[in-house]
Amino acid sequence: MTAESAGKYARIAGALLLLSILAGGFGEAYVPAKLIASSDAALTTRNIADSATLLRLGFAAYLVEAICDTALSLLFYALLRPVHRDAALLAAFFGILATAVFAVAELFFFMSLLIVKNAAYLKAFSDDQRSALVLLVAKAYTAGGSALLLFYGIASALRGILIFRSGYLPRFIGVLMTFAGAGFIAKNLAFVLAPRYATDLLLLPMFVAGVSLTAWLLAKGVDAAKWNAASLTAANR
Repeated sequence: MTAESAGKYARIAGALLLLSILAGGFGEAYVPAKLIASSDAALTTRNIADSATLLRLGFAAYLVEAICDTALSLLFYALLRPVHRDAALLAAFFGILATAVFAVAELFFFMSLLIVKNAAYLKAFSDDQRSALVLLVAKAYTAGGSALLLFYGIASALRGILIFRSGYLPRFIGVLMTFAGAGFIAKNLAFVLAPRYATDLLLLPMFVAGVSLTAWLLAKGVDAAKWNAASLTAANR
């Protein structure tokens, strides 16, 4: 891949990152916050029944995010391969795994639409039982989302280290990405081992790192001269 191609890849990655952030913010944060009442099954059921279109839009936004994140796994591999091919490939695998795990979690949330329908086969359940099922699948979605954090955190930390070492992308973004990945990993471990400490503040570094990386890729891309040097070094290994 030439330096010119790397520059194009970088800007495409920036555009996909921006789209992923916007779609993820809507589908993963805004929609669940509007619909899920974590301690009230009846209210959650009413919210979903009354706002089925909003839930469908949220799921559609996730699909957009998933497409972007899958493509980004390839783009980041191509951009970071000159630093260390195996580490870049490992980051791509973890990125795809994270997307796949969250896809399963999203299916649980989407499944709540089936439960709130007045289908004949659901008449075997009382209203309270159906509400309990709706809240159960909503909580399964939340748990699945927390499970993905470990895999996405590892991918982000690896990319951060590679960005820091690259020379053709700024080191400060590499540091931000590494700390952001560590925050995701810490959030996951806390959720599994000590839920009371699983604060969302651990996710904040990822927002800062994601916005910073997006802005840099869109505005600057990669340093062409340093990219060529890194590519030649990698080719001669």
